[in-house]
Amino acid sequence: MGSSEMGKDSNFTDEERKSEMDIIEKNENSNKKTRRRKRSSIFPRFACMRLDDEVSVVETPSGECSFDVEASQNGHAPPPPHLVVMVNGLIGSADDWKYAAKQFVKAYSRDVIVHCSDSNCSTLTFDGVDIMGTRLAEEVLSVIKQHPHLQKISFVCHSLGGLVSRYAIAKLYEQGSARRACGEEMECSLNGSTNLCVEEVSKRKIAGLEPMNFITCATPHLGCRGHKQAPAFCGLYTLEKVASSSSWLLGRSGRHLFLKDCDEGKPPLLLRMASDSEDLPFISALQSFKRRVAYANTSFDYLVGWSTSSLRRRNELSKCRNLKKGDKYPHIVNVDEATSVASHN
Repeated sequence: MGSSEMGKDSNFTDEERKSEMDIIEKNENSNKKTRRRKRSSIFPRFACMRLDDEVSVVETPSGECSFDVEASQNGHAPPPPHLVVMVNGLIGSADDWKYAAKQFVKAYSRDVIVHCSDSNCSTLTFDGVDIMGTRLAEEVLSVIKQHPHLQKISFVCHSLGGLVSRYAIAKLYEQGSARRACGEEMECSLNGSTNLCVEEVSKRKIAGLEPMNFITCATPHLGCRGHKQAPAFCGLYTLEKVASSSSWLLGRSGRHLFLKDCDEGKPPLLLRMASDSEDLPFISALQSFKRRVAYANTSFDYLVGWSTSSLRRRNELSKCRNLKKGDKYPHIVNVDEATSVASHN
């Protein structure tokens, strides 16, 4: 009996086999969809991950290695008015931001065009914060010329790229508008003493555009010298001293990060960037952005410590056991809101 049935199966036509395979494939696909729905019900999608997967993303070369990412325009839709500049860190490249740029455009397809910077990639990141910042400023101006419809600008930076961008925005900051708004001394624009000043601050421009968001991720704002700024050295004075004396291995950038530069008798560059110096209005440029956020890794970042990337002293850091998770973004802990301070502070 079994052999005769096997004989009947062996006499199936090719069309019957094909239809049977199609049925099996459909069943597998339906099972996959069911499992996917179950997973989505168990692990709800967070607000920051709700992307429009139907958006077609276009990647356009903008330089030798840089590129712009934006949603493909359908019909007569107006072009995105908001430029988001993404800047890489030490020995990085524009490709570091490729995935994030595409997700960003999918989330805000009608609003943003993302430019992944390439003016400071690979070994060019050893040239120093000032030189790299000047190159980035020139690159941003070039991108804006290619997109004359732009109205707003934001920066998203990783590691050393945050310092480079802070220097670049100081170069791109239009001081003239600040003087017309608040007088030549510009003191009232910093202390937030009157409503008029706050209103005028928002009218300042970065490269002719309205500054919106300035975001850094694991950026060593306070440098890497001593004070356990680089966890890899385990807080040992000997290791920190050896690292400081070896900063030349990272070129001028290393000297800047370890505060070893004293060009023409001036204080280290990172110290000068903590205020409006004679050279550039570092703080005024930073203050012109409506939203400024510094993301810091609380643990497992052995190169950039929590203190330097969050702009705080060691004794100001919260204990790990006291960290509170946010309701909106569960992967973000210990959110600290900034408070207005007088200019002399």
